[in-house]
Amino acid sequence: MLERWSLWVRRVLQLAMALMLLAMVAMVFANVVLRYGFNRGLTVAEELSRWLFVWLVFVGAALAVGQRAHMGVDLLVARLPLSMQRAVGVLGHLLMLAMTGLLLVGAWQQTLINWGTTAPVTGWSQGWLYASGVVFGLLAGGWLLADLVRLLRGQTLAHGHGSATQGEESSP
Repeated sequence: MLERWSLWVRRVLQLAMALMLLAMVAMVFANVVLRYGFNRGLTVAEELSRWLFVWLVFVGAALAVGQRAHMGVDLLVARLPLSMQRAVGVLGHLLMLAMTGLLLVGAWQQTLINWGTTAPVTGWSQGWLYASGVVFGLLAGGWLLADLVRLLRGQTLAHGHGSATQGEESSP
């Protein structure tokens, strides 16, 4: 059930990212055409495209965590025995959870601090910009915690794109 939920969330995030990118491209393109062709521009386009970019980065980073697609160097870990690989994996996940927790707390504090501040063009709360870090922290933390539980149960994690380690012992 958790895997189906995770797959559904990843698909929704991929769709959201595609829509954010499409909106950014459309707004920037329209703004360029209006500025150079008609000496007018959409003031809201700059602000919204900047906000969408921030959200795109945080959602993309969370999605990469969920797919285990972040770049990693495992040259040393791949040479360790399987039991040590798992121990290093648990330690790595604990450290990533700690850092994600720090980011989540900081993003939440910034969201609250900036909730009363409005953006200059849209008039929207600046808290929405910082909420992207909260969304990242919740999503990435959930996926990291699920992976940590898998590691503690002795399961091997299938890595995302471009990773060579599959939890197998390497021969000397």
